[in-house]
Amino acid sequence: MDAIRKQLDVLMGANRNGDVREVNRKYYDRDVCRLYLVGLCPHELFQLTKMDMGPCPKMHSLQLRKEYQEAKAKGVDNYDRDLEDVIDRLIVECDRKINRALKRLEDDDAKAAIAISVSEVTQTPEIDEMSKQIKEKLKEADQYDLEGQTDMKIRVMEVVDELRVKRADKQSMLLLDAFNKDRAALPQPVPNAPALAPLPAVAPDPRIQERINEKLKRAEELGEQGMIDEARKEMDEAEALRKLAPRPEPTGDPTKFTAADVRITDQKLRVCDICGAFLSVYDSDRRLADHFGGKLHLGYMQIREKLAELQVS
Repeated sequence: MDAIRKQLDVLMGANRNGDVREVNRKYYDRDVCRLYLVGLCPHELFQLTKMDMGPCPKMHSLQLRKEYQEAKAKGVDNYDRDLEDVIDRLIVECDRKINRALKRLEDDDAKAAIAISVSEVTQTPEIDEMSKQIKEKLKEADQYDLEGQTDMKIRVMEVVDELRVKRADKQSMLLLDAFNKDRAALPQPVPNAPALAPLPAVAPDPRIQERINEKLKRAEELGEQGMIDEARKEMDEAEALRKLAPRPEPTGDPTKFTAADVRITDQKLRVCDICGAFLSVYDSDRRLADHFGGKLHLGYMQIREKLAELQVS
């Protein structure tokens, strides 16, 4: 119930029922969220994801944010350091996760750790312009919210959603192009190689199989909840567990690769350097677009941009 109430507050304002006396509040009151005043409360970023922090226990008010910004401009108060400390901890933990993932991939297969910077590959003037438009529209929506023009705010947010989808589609095509070049460096089947018998199936350890089943079940549950990134991660981890089973050693000339050899290492993963999610070089443009438009990726992108902004100011 609290989560639903918070979402309605964000959409229609905390005083949508006329029962919140913000006039009696000051921006510096203890029950007012300082992070929101500065411009970004992490509680709002990852709702319904594995990073969900639950509803913020403190008050969010655009009117109080405006009052704080006016006070800050006069040199009265500055809460930037509060937000910087919080999101810096989030980014440090995310970067640790990314480094652990890269190490795992490198240990499994050195070629799987080929560095592709998602942020660099998908950073173009066109993407930057879309991001700028999104920020401007969000400010416009806040202004309509302050003025009580809920219908106009909803229309602007619809434009924001369209821009985000368009940006995600463009980013996915840019990364897909990079992955196509990446795939060219992977082992390719020898032309006209004689067909080989299927590799004998090796039953995994019962404990490993149990973990695989748990992850597949979890992936199905997450998929039903619409949490695509999290469901895919569970599937990737289930696939990684399957690889733990011993496989017959390939025979023949080690400088040549057959279709069977390629099948052994067909799951080539890369790690997103923004949010730490696993991406496969064989992902479709739709799957990549879902990643770029997902709450986890958008949330981490937002806090990284905010941290850079705070460190400059």
